[in-house]
Amino acid sequence: MAEQGNLVPDQIGDAVNPAAALNNLANRLTVLRLILVPLFIGAMWLYDVFEIAQWASAIIFLGAALTDVADGQIARKYNLVTNFGKIADPIADKLLVGSAFVLLSPDPIPWTITGIVLARELIVTIIRFLVIKRGVIPASRGGKAKTLSQTIAIVLLLIPTQLTGLLLGPIALTIAVVLTVVTGIDFCVKAFLLVRKASTQAPQEAM
Repeated sequence: MAEQGNLVPDQIGDAVNPAAALNNLANRLTVLRLILVPLFIGAMWLYDVFEIAQWASAIIFLGAALTDVADGQIARKYNLVTNFGKIADPIADKLLVGSAFVLLSPDPIPWTITGIVLARELIVTIIRFLVIKRGVIPASRGGKAKTLSQTIAIVLLLIPTQLTGLLLGPIALTIAVVLTVVTGIDFCVKAFLLVRKASTQAPQEAM
């Protein structure tokens, strides 16, 4: 169980409710986010052609990001956590954010930054599944702040105005990169401690 005031649970760390219907509101929002990803990509392909596509891409991305906030809260509040949600939710998140970083590279987001973000998410995902038998590492407040900062940075860079794209966007992106690296390191440390704790407890239980 997450320590209060330290860790904020996400769907991966929540217990599954076997009685929850697969077609519940939380899962519908997750599926909606998956559907919005190709729509966002389509709008981005026309980003440099039509100004309306620039605004559309920003609105679609923001709307999809809001479903990420809503589906987790609804799933926990109404005990609607399912195995589908625990798998599909992080996949939808990574597809949305990952596609945004890739499509915004190399300008205004350098490929170096995109590589850092994608590498962090890949490493965290691999480690999470490798240690899942030993325990679950819930999303930390830093992880939530990382996601929020990435969302804000992307939206600001998508909005076709000089104030956001040339000034506020880069500032938000810098904050997002710092949080991405710091939380990635923090996650790796927590995973190491979890594995070490599980390894030390195993011999004692066998005695």
